[in-house]
Amino acid sequence: MSEQDAATERIGIVLETADSERAWNALRLGITAAEDGHDVSVFLLGEGVEAEEITDEQFDVRDRMEAFVDAGGDLQACGTCLEIRNSEESEYCSMSTMSDLLEIVTSSDRVLTIG
Repeated sequence: MSEQDAATERIGIVLETADSERAWNALRLGITAAEDGHDVSVFLLGEGVEAEEITDEQFDVRDRMEAFVDAGGDLQACGTCLEIRNSEESEYCSMSTMSDLLEIVTSSDRVLTIG
């Protein structure tokens, strides 16, 4: 195992807010971690599933979502939370379950919740 492999961690980020700056910063962290070689998953929960629809000139959340996926990040959204809001999965974000969130939480070396 190389020194690079030894430093690679699995990072889980649970995003529970539709606040544009918080969502933008959470995704920026995810991008940085993915580009640094870490295995990163972001799970949108509660209001977090609204993040893709945020329109903010200063904090372009949709652009950061696309960059996160392009960097190799895994982006998932709570299916129940989407259904409550009459929303669907998108090209960047798959509809997922609590079992998927549990997998992220139990398999990650570190989990960060942003709400």
